[in-house]
Amino acid sequence: MNIPRSFRSPLKLIGFAGVLGIALMLQGCGLSNAPVLHPKGPIALAERDLLFTAFWVMMIVAIPAIVLTLFFVWRYRSGAKTAAYSPDWDSSWKIEMVVWLVPAAIIVVLGTLVWQSTHKLDPYKAIASDKAAFKVQAIALDWKWLFLYPELGVASVNELAFPADRPLSIEITSDTVMNSLMIPALGGQIYAMAGMRSELNLLADEPGTFMGRNTMYSGDGFPDQHFKAHAMSEADFTSWKTKVSGQGTSLDCKSYLELHKQSVADPVTYFASFEADLFKLILQKYAPAGGPDASRAAELFCKEAA
Repeated sequence: MNIPRSFRSPLKLIGFAGVLGIALMLQGCGLSNAPVLHPKGPIALAERDLLFTAFWVMMIVAIPAIVLTLFFVWRYRSGAKTAAYSPDWDSSWKIEMVVWLVPAAIIVVLGTLVWQSTHKLDPYKAIASDKAAFKVQAIALDWKWLFLYPELGVASVNELAFPADRPLSIEITSDTVMNSLMIPALGGQIYAMAGMRSELNLLADEPGTFMGRNTMYSGDGFPDQHFKAHAMSEADFTSWKTKVSGQGTSLDCKSYLELHKQSVADPVTYFASFEADLFKLILQKYAPAGGPDASRAAELFCKEAA
C-alpha cells in the first residue's frame, strides 16, 4: 500500500483513520437526521441532554486515554532515541490517585445523574400542564399496534393521533410476546408485556408527524411493526375524529380476534367503536384461572374463539 508521506508517522496515520471512521459512521447511520438528536418534545430533549452529559463525563477518561495512547506510540517508537527507559520503575502515589479517584468521582457523578433523572423522567409521571392529558391505550399485537381512544370511543391500527397542545398519556400492554413502544422524537421507551400495564407520558412541542415503532425483536414481522404518530392542531384533530367516527366498522369480539391473527405490514385501519373494557379485559385474559374477572375475560375471548 502506498501511504502518502504526510501520513507515514503512526500518530498521524491513526488520527486520520479515526477521523475517517467517525465520518463514515455518521454518514452511514444518518445521525444528522436522527430524531434522538433532534427532539420534538421536552421529554426527548431532557433525555438527549442527559445522553450528552453522560457522554462528556465519560470522555474525562476516554479522551486522556486515547491521547496518551497516541503519545506513547509516538514517543516510544522504534526510531526514538531520547525517550527515557525505566524498566525498574515501581509506583507513584500521584498516578495511583488519578487511577482510583478520577473513576470513583465519575461513578459518583453518573450515579447522581441516574438517580435524579430516573425520578425526573419517570415515564409514569404525569406532565404538568394547564390542560388535561389526552389518554390513549396501546396494545401490541403480531405485528402491529392497536390504539384505543377512550375519550373518543374510536380505535386505530398502526396510526396514533393526538392533539399537540395536550400531554399524551399512553397505557401500554401486549396481547402477544414482549414488545417495546418508542417514539424517538418525543422520547421514552417502555416495554409492553402480556398481563401487565405500563405507561408512557409524552408531549410534543408543536404539530408534526413522528415515527414510532416496536424496538423489541418479536419475530418475522418485527421490521415492519412501525407507525406514524400525528400531533395535530385542534382543527386537524377534529377532522381526524370525524373521519374515524365515520368509518362505520366496530371493533367487537369477532373483529378483534381477526385482528389478533399474525399479519405483516398492515395498512392503517380505523374503528368507529370498540368494546368499552377491551384494554382491561386483555389484561385479565392473562390473569390466573379464577382470578379477578377472569370469567368475563374468558367469555369475551375464549367463547368467540371456540
